[in-house]
Amino acid sequence: MVKNVAVLLLGLTLIVSAAQAAEKSGLVKGTPDLKSAGPLTFGPNGILFVGDSRSAAIFAIDTGDTKGNPSQVTLSVEGLDQKIAALLGTSPRDVLVNDLAVNPASGNAYLSVSRGRGPQAQPVLLRVDGNGQLSDVSLKNVPFAKSVLPNAPAPNATDRRRRSKRAQSITDLAFVDGRVFIAGLSNEEFESTLRSVPFPFSQADRGTGVGIYHGAHGRFETNSPIRTFTHYKIDNKSYLLAGYTCTPLVKFPVANLKPGAKLQGTTIAELGNRNRPLDMFVYKKGGKNFILMANNNRGVMKITTDRIGTIAAITPETKIDRGGKAGLSYETITDMKGVQQLDRLNQDYAVIIVQAESGASNLQTIALP
Repeated sequence: MVKNVAVLLLGLTLIVSAAQAAEKSGLVKGTPDLKSAGPLTFGPNGILFVGDSRSAAIFAIDTGDTKGNPSQVTLSVEGLDQKIAALLGTSPRDVLVNDLAVNPASGNAYLSVSRGRGPQAQPVLLRVDGNGQLSDVSLKNVPFAKSVLPNAPAPNATDRRRRSKRAQSITDLAFVDGRVFIAGLSNEEFESTLRSVPFPFSQADRGTGVGIYHGAHGRFETNSPIRTFTHYKIDNKSYLLAGYTCTPLVKFPVANLKPGAKLQGTTIAELGNRNRPLDMFVYKKGGKNFILMANNNRGVMKITTDRIGTIAAITPETKIDRGGKAGLSYETITDMKGVQQLDRLNQDYAVIIVQAESGASNLQTIALP
């Protein structure tokens, strides 16, 4: 009897502790009203941040996935698109994987998926574990929080190519030093915007309007959104390194990102035109730091960080042929073709989603080059 009472008290203590932890994180149990599932990133203790561009909101979801050893995990799923389709009861052509993020607490991979196409597509979150098993991430009665962007483009706003600006209100996310940084478009004069929101969530700020000099285009630009970005310290100061379409690489000092301000970034590389960067992160190899960037047309680039703090900025005085390259040097990883999604697994490995020659997609673990 005493033993049973002790077990019961222990169970109650664990439940109370979990509830208190969720409360401290500003999370409340319920069902997140996701309208779309796009960019993903992880915070502490298995907290998954999800960008919902249709709602122009960021969700923090407690996955409860905090046990595991990422250094020992190998992730592999052959025919990923087919297995996702089978799980969701649809066909591969009606499945779109929007992003991939590895949970650093467990080593499990998470996917944001659209089931269907167009405005009626349904958002889905999936988990891939170390056994290659796919499972649905339940959104029913889970601890979560929501932060709405205050100045997102109107739902019907389009750019000069008739693409939805609202769909580009959230193009990438990163969790850095207690804040979620959000890249995308706003309805401000500088449409390209970097916002941030502290976690536990408070109101997202208006963001900083960010401009760049695009050397290959020979002009300053303020309306092209950042496509992917990562955090990096240069001389012990925090920077965001941002990749743009066609393909300037730009650095922004975090200390200068102020709500309502306008900031000109420093262009440190031009990596070639007719290209869209997809994912990027920084890693160490042989005692040196590199940026690994996946692109839709120019493969996977291993970009040196040598001289990243001192290299001359690309300016109107820099002569670059249209489509030319300048700034930080890189090498193309020739044996990494067809990479569609990329994230770091641990110090030595990354996880990719790659399109095979057959047209099917596979999820694989690869050694960092």
